Amino acid sequence: MVYQEESNDAIALLQKLIAIPSFSREETAVADFLERYIELKGYVVTRKDNNVWMLSPDFDSSKPTFLLNSHIDTVKPVSGWVHDPFIPLLENGKLFGLGSNDAGASVVSLLYAFFYLTQHEQAYNLIFATSAEEEISGKNGIESLLLELPKIDFAIVGEPTQMNMAVAEKGLMVVDCIATGIAGHAARNEGDNAIYKVMQDIEWFRTFEFPKKSDLLGPVKMSVTQISAGTQHNVIPDKCSFVVDVRSNEMYSNEEILEEIRSHVICDVQPRSTRLSSTATPLNHPVVTRGEEMKLSLFGSPTLSDQALMPFPSLKMGPGDSARSHTADEYILTNEIVEAIEIYVDLLDSLKF
Repeated sequence: MVYQEESNDAIALLQKLIAIPSFSREETAVADFLERYIELKGYVVTRKDNNVWMLSPDFDSSKPTFLLNSHIDTVKPVSGWVHDPFIPLLENGKLFGLGSNDAGASVVSLLYAFFYLTQHEQAYNLIFATSAEEEISGKNGIESLLLELPKIDFAIVGEPTQMNMAVAEKGLMVVDCIATGIAGHAARNEGDNAIYKVMQDIEWFRTFEFPKKSDLLGPVKMSVTQISAGTQHNVIPDKCSFVVDVRSNEMYSNEEILEEIRSHVICDVQPRSTRLSSTATPLNHPVVTRGEEMKLSLFGSPTLSDQALMPFPSLKMGPGDSARSHTADEYILTNEIVEAIEIYVDLLDSLKF
């Protein structure tokens, strides 16, 4: 079944969204527009900051509740755009525009799937929610929004996955490491060089392997990505700092990884945050099972999303291709939106527990 009317309306809506700049922490205008758009469809809309959501009209607290979520913020356009990133251009089935692929197509596809599904009796409640600050993992995005919502039993997070099902997602922890030495004159045998102190620790980060590996996400990955030391050529540096990007699998919590790091290195190690955890959804969940029956592929995602902040089972799935995200002349294929609405509806319509 092709939901042609829903698809046409969704594509038209996406064109309007592209024309409204919505950088992270600057989503007010697009949130205003979506709030009004949904109200005109006859639904009751709630808002907190720049997060917008609505419940099924027949919400029943005795039923399980599914969340359909994607984000309305975008990164800033990179250099190299040929098209104006804020003028939607539809050309040969491609809709160009900033946020078209990440994640405007998911927003409009999930919205129109919500409209369709709530017109038919379901064994569950639905919540549609657009969140802010996803691109920066901000505190006023999904983390704040979830405090306002009823209990959630399952979520579909709209991100460009070519409508494959990401049943696991790597987490992220950024750690700042610093070694302290003693300053001295480089011409004399004095001082304690902080750069030399970190060399052994950096080698440990390069070579250490956590023993538990995930079938979907592989091993924990640690990468030293920044280093800073010294003020001038003739002064032995008394401080050396470096940054490590840690991508966790579902076998370890970020706190467990942090404890392991601290037990092996001599530097002082401080995490910027431990809140962005890895996620994994049971493969026997009814949504996953139906998806497999529909021949949708399962995979583990190396990229982070709002899924990391959801303390309940979730699935990351949406139209578009992650490789197009944050690139010049970002685009979505219109037939990807048509397909997405059809798959979302077929995946959830009349689903039983």
